[in-house]
Amino acid sequence: MEHTKKRTISIGITWFILTLLVGVVLVGCGVKEQPITTDNTALLEMDLFKPSSNCIACHQGMKDNLGNDVSINTEWQSSIMANAARDPYYLASVRMEMQESPQYAEAIEEKCATCHAPMALFTNHAKGESTILLGQQGILAEEHPLYALAVDGVSCSVCHQIPENPADNLRHSGDLGIDLNLSAAERLIFGAFPISEQNVALMKAASDFTAVQSDHVRQSEVCATCHELYLNYVKEDSTLSSGDELFYEQTPYSEWLASDFVDQLSCQDCHMPSAEGAVSISNITPENLYEPFARHTFTGGNVFMLDLFEQFSDELGISESAAELDEHSWRTEEYLQNQTATLAVSAVEQVDDTLTFEVGIEVLTGHKFPTSFPSRRTWLHVTVSDAQGKLIFESGGYDETGEIFGNENDQNPLAYEPHYELISAPDQVQIYEPIMKNVLGEVTTVQMHAAGYIKDNRLLPNGFDKQNPPSVSTVVGEALQDPTFTGGSDSLIYQVQTDGAKGPFTVQVDLLYQSVSYRWAQNLLDSQTEESQTFGRMLEKTGNNPVLIASQTVQSQ
Repeated sequence: MEHTKKRTISIGITWFILTLLVGVVLVGCGVKEQPITTDNTALLEMDLFKPSSNCIACHQGMKDNLGNDVSINTEWQSSIMANAARDPYYLASVRMEMQESPQYAEAIEEKCATCHAPMALFTNHAKGESTILLGQQGILAEEHPLYALAVDGVSCSVCHQIPENPADNLRHSGDLGIDLNLSAAERLIFGAFPISEQNVALMKAASDFTAVQSDHVRQSEVCATCHELYLNYVKEDSTLSSGDELFYEQTPYSEWLASDFVDQLSCQDCHMPSAEGAVSISNITPENLYEPFARHTFTGGNVFMLDLFEQFSDELGISESAAELDEHSWRTEEYLQNQTATLAVSAVEQVDDTLTFEVGIEVLTGHKFPTSFPSRRTWLHVTVSDAQGKLIFESGGYDETGEIFGNENDQNPLAYEPHYELISAPDQVQIYEPIMKNVLGEVTTVQMHAAGYIKDNRLLPNGFDKQNPPSVSTVVGEALQDPTFTGGSDSLIYQVQTDGAKGPFTVQVDLLYQSVSYRWAQNLLDSQTEESQTFGRMLEKTGNNPVLIASQTVQSQ
């Protein structure tokens, strides 16, 4: 038994040495072969980061107790995280921001690359160089020496190099805390599980990193480094804001801190669900089983982009199969439908020609819903039909472009739909969304112009006190005064004029979600940059239909 174990270890080390010598990167796993280079620049890049292809050899072929493949690379590769630098909406947004504020183009590219192409950006920083993201000289140009690191997105050796966060200092806005001055011999890679000296040696030989066990990788603070984002904005005199003059672009971490979830679930608990039972995290030492193992699915809410990835994978250089991308899209849709919100229709009553009913929403998330990037919105689509099935009322209808009928903001880029406690007309729509404003108080979707919000009625997590919110995440607009809009829920009344139609009436209510709202997409297309035209072509084929979150149908008496 002992002899067999030693022989297995010996074979594993030999295999690793051969792998490193000949540069094999498992083409069969869908990873492109990387040429071996020996110049000083390449050595520096290898010291700081390793592409995900270096991690596949050990962390592949992993199965849970049900036989499901929970291999880290397989599940990560089809995620938004892995393809963060390939996202055509993101690329078009960066270009539009640069077009709107050309004097700050370099700062925009630097900031946007920090969390979308971090390995390339921090490699440049270690060399004392700034980062160009787009164009022929940019890191996303295929001939650029940092291209492979750039398009690897938010990769293994980024997240697992983030050190423990100081208790008195929350790192945010892309401050990953990675020490760029450490030599290869000093560079640490953090993992959740205890690691033996044998496996430390194996990882050192394969990656140059020294593996260290640390529980902080299971904590929400790791995610906050990018998903708590504060930005400077352009003021009236065209200078940039400074000091405490910041736009709080996304704040899910602060929202979570203000919720009941802070003592119950971390970001990882929801977005990296546990595998079924114990898992061998390395195929070199398969006898070592660990539980709970957090699957690297990074399930979020962007079904729209995952579907676009699937349709245009070849053009975008995404190596995952259509089946893998489809599975990730399905997993995301299921997640949205089971872990975000529920709704209920109640108190259906008819008095003369007025049908009245109440719609209540219960929030399941540990942060605002929707949260993160402010292009996201969720809304109520309500229809009422008479006894013959004829539609007599509709609020929140939409088409495949993603436009919501009756929504002020979709019809007019300078307008927006208010928050409602009572809806009595078809052109009134309850939309839970953030609406940004510039320094003049005008509606905008340009982040460099965003000085705050003119509306923010996104659904609140349980425990969130809207009267005493985090300073970075307040409720803005009519929802602040709505007594039914509270932590964990909202409700509103619908009054529908039946105009002599005969009942019983059928009321159907759908809660819908969109990760890129119509106005945000339209403003991007109107910029007419090369990147926006690429996105527009893809959007036209993919469409922008929302995801159905929850639905209920009831009949009047």
